[in-house]
Amino acid sequence: MTNTILQVGRVCIKKYGRDAGSRAVITKVIDGNFVNVITAKRPDERRCNVSHLEFLDEVIDASKTELVNKTLGIEQKRQATAAR
Repeated sequence: MTNTILQVGRVCIKKYGRDAGSRAVITKVIDGNFVNVITAKRPDERRCNVSHLEFLDEVIDASKTELVNKTLGIEQKRQATAAR
């Protein structure tokens, strides 16, 4: 993996695990094999093996919580449940 792929704010898709298939945003690069991510299914920051991620071309500013939530679709879920 190159350093341009492993960067904070990179949007990716989880390939394995409980939240497989959901979008994720890298919040911290630990080393060449592990990163911390936030996913739509589990919005708490979690450690993830980079081999379990499929990287997309999209990069966002991970320090802006509102932008991360919009990218992951978390805000839409909260509004949909509040409307019920």
